[in-house]
Amino acid sequence: MRKILFASLLTAGMFATTSCESYLDVNTNPNGPDQVVAPQFYLPAIQSELALGIQFDSRYLGKYVQNWNHVSANDVWDQHGYVASSDASGQLWRAVYYSMGANLTDMITRAEQEEKWDFAGVGYVLRAFGWQTLTDYHGEVIVSQAFEPGRTSFDYDTQEEIYAEVKRLTLLGIQNLERTDGNVASSQLSRGDLMYAGDRAKWLKFAYGLLAINEHHLSNKPSYNPDKVIEYVDKSLASNADDASVRFEGAVSNDTNFFGPRRGNLNTFRQSKFIVSLLDGTNPALQGPVAEGETNLTDPRLPVMLAQAPDGQYRGVTPTVGVTEYEVGKRPRNLWNTPTDVVAATTPNKYLFGNNERFPIMTYSQLQFIKAEAAFIKGDKAVALDAYTKGVNAHLDFVQKYVVNDAATPEDEVAVYAQRKQAFQASEELLPKSPEGLTLQKIMLQKYVAQWGWGFLETWTDLRRYHYSSEVFTGFELPNPLFGLNQGQPAYRFRPRYNSEYMWNVSALEKVGGLNPDYHTYEMWFSKK
Repeated sequence: MRKILFASLLTAGMFATTSCESYLDVNTNPNGPDQVVAPQFYLPAIQSELALGIQFDSRYLGKYVQNWNHVSANDVWDQHGYVASSDASGQLWRAVYYSMGANLTDMITRAEQEEKWDFAGVGYVLRAFGWQTLTDYHGEVIVSQAFEPGRTSFDYDTQEEIYAEVKRLTLLGIQNLERTDGNVASSQLSRGDLMYAGDRAKWLKFAYGLLAINEHHLSNKPSYNPDKVIEYVDKSLASNADDASVRFEGAVSNDTNFFGPRRGNLNTFRQSKFIVSLLDGTNPALQGPVAEGETNLTDPRLPVMLAQAPDGQYRGVTPTVGVTEYEVGKRPRNLWNTPTDVVAATTPNKYLFGNNERFPIMTYSQLQFIKAEAAFIKGDKAVALDAYTKGVNAHLDFVQKYVVNDAATPEDEVAVYAQRKQAFQASEELLPKSPEGLTLQKIMLQKYVAQWGWGFLETWTDLRRYHYSSEVFTGFELPNPLFGLNQGQPAYRFRPRYNSEYMWNVSALEKVGGLNPDYHTYEMWFSKK
């Protein structure tokens, strides 16, 4: 923590909303800003760094949850392992403590001084979102002492304490966002807001979505309140138009989507066998009627989201096995659907993996599946079915825009998507018409599909809440073998950032068991019964 907290810089992108790497030269102190600048100059860097923190670490978490796996065999992350003495998987830690860090504190402070309550509200919500993602990723982390000046060691807070702090901060954010006094009218929130372009009503919905997530993660606790989850969701995102995402321009590397071909960060990744099974009609929990001339009912999202093999078929890789289980002509292509790992920077966009594609942070469909699960747990299957249906339909619409917006897509492909979408929606097996036809498996698997390629942490939270159950996540199989240091257990957390905690905060880390080689398999508080 010491290195990170003593070096909270004004990071990239503060001056312009169109660049993630422009610097504002206001410092003579190399370790921090000499002055607190206007709130709008902080916000774009804070938002983009939060998105990038998730994207960076998805290279590892994405393998744990089998969104994708490595092209080669015996990858340690495929095995639910880790690389010792490395900052790999530690970017989110850096984003929350360093890139957001004191900069976010300064933004909130300046906003309150200037009575720009909307900026203050956004700041509190982003702080809460950062703590929520960090604790769901690492478990116990440093919150209460995080930004105390003069400290050289920092104690870890429990997850229970952090969850309560997330709720407190989010409610405080809502309180500020609802204020109309002060200088809200001239606050310039629209300048620099890469997520909602200053739309305060959408930020309020985002805040309620965060409350729903915070409450719903405690589904294994006696205090779990599904009615509260449903209430929060009903106050949150109302349609795909409210989806929260961070934009990128894509013209140069520094302002390009981390998943874009220009960045070249996913070249050796391949879609998993599990996601293919959810979309090609072979997963027994998501099978529908077979159309004439087809073996399975093909989900219309399959060709939009996933990549073909050279022979035109859709296949995925098995964790720790790689592509060598297939003949060369049958091996799945990379995520941009190109045949080699040498990918041109100007490769056309493919789903979420384009140079200028927005990166989702929270979506309407995601929250509808949360509502569906909460209602299902409560026993109100009618409400559950309504939310489930809305979630599936919303994601079908979400994916459809990637067909329509692809300039290289012939018109007949748009028509084919619409036809397949209609057949999908007519299937009572996939979209039950009565509550009795809805199952927990359908809810969780369709949520997995809707979050594929972006909602890695929420997907992992779901898997851990159900302890990787193949009865709930039909067809999901843990890697075999697991990483040698795991002692036969799957991963439940990521180890803290090495060059922060293992170099500077060892005594505090030791108290939570962080020095043990199997620490990453320790179950989270939120998932315990």
